[in-house]
Amino acid sequence: MNIAVCINQVPDTASRIEVLDGKIDSSRLNMVLNPYDEYALEEAARLKEQGSAVVFTLFSAGDASRVAAMRKALAFGADEAVLAQGEEPSDSHQAAGMLAEAMKLHYGDCLPDLVLCGRESSGLNRGEVPYLLARMLGIGVAGRVVRLESSGRELCLQREADGGVEVLKGRLPLVVTAEKGLNRPRKTGVKAMMKARKAPVHMIEVSAAPAPGMKVSSIHPLDRTRSCRMVESVSELVPLFEEVVGEDGDW
Repeated sequence: MNIAVCINQVPDTASRIEVLDGKIDSSRLNMVLNPYDEYALEEAARLKEQGSAVVFTLFSAGDASRVAAMRKALAFGADEAVLAQGEEPSDSHQAAGMLAEAMKLHYGDCLPDLVLCGRESSGLNRGEVPYLLARMLGIGVAGRVVRLESSGRELCLQREADGGVEVLKGRLPLVVTAEKGLNRPRKTGVKAMMKARKAPVHMIEVSAAPAPGMKVSSIHPLDRTRSCRMVESVSELVPLFEEVVGEDGDW
């Protein structure tokens, strides 16, 4: 079984985010492995431990700054890592296109049997890439999975629904997004980290990735200034209230 795990890097939540000239100042950001991707990595590692015929490959899309996060992910027991190298994707559509092209170039005529992704990126919380990737690969997708059981080419999946649990059955190949609760990601040891540092990260130049469908034109911090005006009587308050909400009480 070929398992592909898509990973992303996101700003550390402890980083101070500042806006400069309508853009996020990335010079002060500490980038880390997306926490939701750790659930996908752990599930792939467990499937590999259950069967010797499992090949576990990492995929990420962007520039060489992603290599550090990929090395941390390699410590989960991945066999190899592939970076779809190019400019940092501007939106989910472009990111999915870069990943899809890298997988097609890496696997050739075959597709990975199982593609695991984190539920979403903690940086933007969009959760769009797995669904777009499934569409581009021409395979099915199951989102926010909290339990996964494999039996040959069949998967039995569970996902939480309002007031209950939804049970899904699917046949490989399939894209699955991992929800918190699917497992408990392991703490990678020093030996695994040292091995990951020496492991190669294969660079694949992607040329046919789609152009971004959307770009962020500018970012502005919220204006959190507040004003307070004190009054001494109800007679002073009524005119002020009418000024704010209007005489007919319409906001």
